[in-house]
Amino acid sequence: MRNFVVTFARGFGSGGKEIASRLAKELGIHCYENRILTLASQLSGLDENVFNEVNEKIREKSGFSAFLKGLPKSKSYIARNEKFVSDDRLFEYQSRIIRDLAERESCVIVGKCADYVLKDKDNVVSVYIEAPRAFCVQRTIENMGVTEEVANATIERTDKFRAEYYKYYTGGNYWTNPVNYDITLNSERVGIEDCVRTLEQYLILKGFITKDRIKVDGQKLKIV
Repeated sequence: MRNFVVTFARGFGSGGKEIASRLAKELGIHCYENRILTLASQLSGLDENVFNEVNEKIREKSGFSAFLKGLPKSKSYIARNEKFVSDDRLFEYQSRIIRDLAERESCVIVGKCADYVLKDKDNVVSVYIEAPRAFCVQRTIENMGVTEEVANATIERTDKFRAEYYKYYTGGNYWTNPVNYDITLNSERVGIEDCVRTLEQYLILKGFITKDRIKVDGQKLKIV
């Protein structure tokens, strides 16, 4: 079967990243997020010829997936305490990496306007995960070990950053507009695990995977 890509946009605390990671694991494909940004950050400081040389070496050896594994995650980029500042050169390198991944392998890509970057591809399923604020706050408190006040502030700042980032690089599109995506899920109502199941069923429906592709804890998932 041909390669496919599942892109994820998500509200902070909604569990979108967990859903993306679990989906990738059960399908036996890579999940890319901050490592793409780290690589793009490194390459954006190079001139075009050097970038092309590095890109070609990655292609010749073992692909982006192996190359990215050795890179540190760029956690600081999730701008919980920063205002959005555009970096067009960085975004272009990042977009080139995303497009290359879409050509080379089946994968999951979280954030980075990947749905927009790959909007003209017919092998892409774009997903948006959101949930009520109370649910996101509780998950943030549990996952980050912070107070309710800090959780609320973190969600507000991060989602504002993501909205501004998306609007700027997509030419004015709104990040939360369901029209931008193939499928939108409320992770509180659906549940984290059932979000994964729903997306797997959708991929089967679209013909990107077959039932026997899905494995949970190393065992094939029985789908009736």
